[in-house]
Amino acid sequence: MRDPAVLVATGLGSGCVPIAPGTVGSALAVAIWWLLLAELPRPVQAGIVLATFGLGLLLLHRVIQRYSVENEPVKDEPAIVIDEFVGCWAALASIPKTWPWALAAFALFRLADIAKPWPISWADRSLPGAIGIMLDDLLAGILVALLLVATQYALAG
Repeated sequence: MRDPAVLVATGLGSGCVPIAPGTVGSALAVAIWWLLLAELPRPVQAGIVLATFGLGLLLLHRVIQRYSVENEPVKDEPAIVIDEFVGCWAALASIPKTWPWALAAFALFRLADIAKPWPISWADRSLPGAIGIMLDDLLAGILVALLLVATQYALAG
């Protein structure tokens, strides 16, 4: 954890828990969203998602270069959760700041991230390195955001 790139890539260490690191990282992402991001306008939240995506690409590129061993690149290790932050924040940016909506976004994002329906599965399997690690979670977050927006629209009916 002495490497700042690793500290950020592991979600301030949240990805280092031994059980369900992706879920723990996503839960921390929800807490940060609730405390710091939820009151911001949606376009600003979208900008933060994109900026964090770009930061994640840069950091993961560095981590992959630094910690790959003998032509065996670092893959989407469970401890890497900056991608979960991006995906979770993408989903959360589509909802009002209420606990039921936040819990729905969290649960649906985790389900999409684990089940990996297409095109999430394509990005996870087909894209190498940092882009594959980051893009599958961003796609999961966008998929959940679309579902949540459609649900809000249907409920407003």
